[in-house]
Amino acid sequence: MNVTKVNLETVCGVTSVLPKNTMPEFAFAGKSNVGKSSLINALMNRKSYARTSQQPGKTQTINFYNINELLYFVDLPGYGYAKVSQEMKEKWGKLIERYLKGSDQLKCIFLLIDIRHEPSANDKTMYDWITYHGFKPVIIATKLDKINRSQKDKHIKMIREGLKVKPGTIIIPFSALTKQGRDEIWSLMDSIIAPPVEVTDGESQEV
Repeated sequence: MNVTKVNLETVCGVTSVLPKNTMPEFAFAGKSNVGKSSLINALMNRKSYARTSQQPGKTQTINFYNINELLYFVDLPGYGYAKVSQEMKEKWGKLIERYLKGSDQLKCIFLLIDIRHEPSANDKTMYDWITYHGFKPVIIATKLDKINRSQKDKHIKMIREGLKVKPGTIIIPFSALTKQGRDEIWSLMDSIIAPPVEVTDGESQEV
């Protein structure tokens, strides 16, 4: 998709009323400092629209980005940052849960995992929680440029086994530096929001 218009439309904190959007939503979840903002910026083809930070745990809200008046990117608060109080972690958790269980337009959850390391306990908890509630997350293995090319398959296997992913789970390696994986992620989103196809006289037609 050629992104021509981006708008940070809604920002929701722990006490906010979540919006009832009418366009498809794609949520991005991951631990603090996993590269979530960098991924979103790459997908939007913007350098710094979604704020990146050297201070993990800074994102404390759910941010809704309107893309081309066609869909939303939903940036969820990062999890697992040790310096955040337990009380705030619980509030963020409830906020994320409220969104994931309450959205009528959520089409896909992208769960970001650092390709360099085995999934953390928080990563495993998040994956299990997402699947328990009936979602089939797509795993984005970030920071691909930080490992040797020859290590890619080994590290993807490490993520697959570490999360104990369900058969058929999609794992897409991604690099914010080289943009590898960007087109594959967009192709997946395009396929999800593509118009339905009717079969007439043995031929397919877009409606």
